[in-house]
Amino acid sequence: MAIQIHLDEILRQRGMTSKQLCRLVGITEANLSILRSGKAKGVRFNTINRICYYLQCDVGDILTFDGSLDEEDDDNEA
Repeated sequence: MAIQIHLDEILRQRGMTSKQLCRLVGITEANLSILRSGKAKGVRFNTINRICYYLQCDVGDILTFDGSLDEEDDDNEA
């Protein structure tokens, strides 16, 4: 995956559990788990906004781009 997720590191730095973040952000633990694992196919900007707000971080702190092109889903696009 070309987009790397760093939520675990930020949660650890902030001394917050994923369960606490879920309550604050208003998402299920299952959905946060999918995001944390890097298996999410998409995420709403509103969710990213709330995560960044409650973790007091920038988008670039939790999401980074590794410089490669992820062509996994490109076969189905016109």
